[in-house]
Amino acid sequence: MKHGVKMSWSLVVLIALVLLASTPIQSSADEFYKGKTIRFVVGFAPGGGYDLAARVVGRHMGKYISGNPNIIVENMTGAGSLISANYTYKADPDGLVVGIWNSAFVLRQALDDKAVRLDSRKLSWIGSPTKGTPYCAIMARTGLKTWKDVQKASASGKEIKFGATRAGSTYDDLPKILNKSAGTKFTVITGYEGTGTILVAMRSKELDGGCWTWESARTTARAMLDGSGDEKIIPFLIHKRWDEPEVKNIPEITEVLKDKDDLSMYRAWVGSYEFQRPFSAPPGMPKERLATLRKAFADTLKDKEFLAEAKKSKFAVTYTSGEQIEKYVEGVLDISPKAKEGLSFLVRKAKKK
Repeated sequence: MKHGVKMSWSLVVLIALVLLASTPIQSSADEFYKGKTIRFVVGFAPGGGYDLAARVVGRHMGKYISGNPNIIVENMTGAGSLISANYTYKADPDGLVVGIWNSAFVLRQALDDKAVRLDSRKLSWIGSPTKGTPYCAIMARTGLKTWKDVQKASASGKEIKFGATRAGSTYDDLPKILNKSAGTKFTVITGYEGTGTILVAMRSKELDGGCWTWESARTTARAMLDGSGDEKIIPFLIHKRWDEPEVKNIPEITEVLKDKDDLSMYRAWVGSYEFQRPFSAPPGMPKERLATLRKAFADTLKDKEFLAEAKKSKFAVTYTSGEQIEKYVEGVLDISPKAKEGLSFLVRKAKKK
């Protein structure tokens, strides 16, 4: 019996030591976030899909973080969200700054774009609430309704003006890829802050159409999709079909690209849309805080109140974990030399002094 008692006390001591060793890691994260404010820094203006994602997630995520920190959304616009991306990379890695910006800048890093001052491999990826489905649409007032109409108009020399934020966005890249590989003649006008301002420009006849993602458009452009006459916007091309009336019968982009190299180039470009609107934090973030945010993000995307709000807002939720994003990033950065050469026209060359 005495021997048994000694063994029991040894076991108790061992368990106590294990608990003491592991407790500070979690408690430090718990104590850190109590009374703090987390900033969601969004790279686009209010009224678009990125802003919607940040605000819907932000309204629910705090309750899944021990200490229940406050979460606020800041819109840091400019350069198609590149300003917020570069800012996120250089911010204090304390776990209080989360950037939401265009995942296409991962590809821009692979293409050696000097404006992208970050290393995607080093970022603290938290997760993504959606995947992206690039698509293009045009205003009904142009008289164009289908992909064939657009092709014929381009062949006849008709100017079709599409709006964009800056290079590196769906708005800018996809029309240029189609110009190079499918014979279109889109004139891309950059400088808009985001989806909201581009839609306003379409309604005011400043622009004829644009390319962005269906996940965003089905919400942000809903009034125009449901509109009539000159106010109606008509989808004519999409990355993959959705079972929704506006897009279920239009051609897929991979169907209209006939050349093998063009198709390979497009597939390399579209890879970053597997983690659309990612939430990321600066490199070097404490592991326990990153684990806390990743779990809170995952729990939020399963939350009943969040899902109800997302459904009401027509916000399509497709969760991608931070760990999965790391793998996608590796895939995008491992671009083939042929595809890299094909997409190099998207990157502006630095001017020689």
